[in-house]
Amino acid sequence: MKTNTQRLKEIKELIGKLQKDVPVQIGAFNKFMMAAETSTVIDKKNLELINLALGIAAQCEWCIALHVKNAIDAGATKEEILEAAMQAVLMHGGPALMYMIPVENAIEEFIN
Repeated sequence: MKTNTQRLKEIKELIGKLQKDVPVQIGAFNKFMMAAETSTVIDKKNLELINLALGIAAQCEWCIALHVKNAIDAGATKEEILEAAMQAVLMHGGPALMYMIPVENAIEEFIN
């Protein structure tokens, strides 16, 4: 079973490969991502909590690892992360509930 740290490494490696293979497209995506994550209205912690909930609903374990780590780095507590995750469960149902497993694993890995 992969750790969340391994998933973060895989994301970094993927972006590096894509920068070589499809630099125009990944450059445009990165520029869009940076613009979308630069808000003057919603703070970084809450953006990460929103992204976490969306990652859970999309059933993306790499997204979960990334956004749990980023949320913690932005000052989110375990309780805030779990509450945001439960919003995804509310909106996406049982399948999202199962993605609470990687959320719990990421919290344990990155907080402890």
